[in-house]
Amino acid sequence: MAGNRGARINEEIMRCLSEVIPTLKDPRLSGGMLSILRCEATPDLKWCKVYISAFGDYDQKELKKGLKSVSGFLRRELAHRMNLRYTPELVFVLDDSISYGAHISKLINELGIKHDEDEAEEEEDDDIF
Repeated sequence: MAGNRGARINEEIMRCLSEVIPTLKDPRLSGGMLSILRCEATPDLKWCKVYISAFGDYDQKELKKGLKSVSGFLRRELAHRMNLRYTPELVFVLDDSISYGAHISKLINELGIKHDEDEAEEEEDDDIF
């Protein structure tokens, strides 16, 4: 959804879902932390893609099933909290970019490569003695 109105709607959907998702009682959604990365609603507000990142012990298949089963409840909560003509259908997309980035960062740290800042500090320490 393009434009300022679209960005505001996407932000509001994201805010509302982040308030409601932690209160869900579905056992497939417990065991870790779910984080909403972004929302993309279509211009006609019929559909909204919700990008979610999962931290913790989650089975990807069970998580998708759990999110699909609570999507009706989440849509109803959105309708109560937001004043829109249409409340979009929610489509959940699991995004593993954060965990992938953490994994890459861990691999880089294991290589033991020093950064320029670390080398500059060592040179300053050598100059003192």
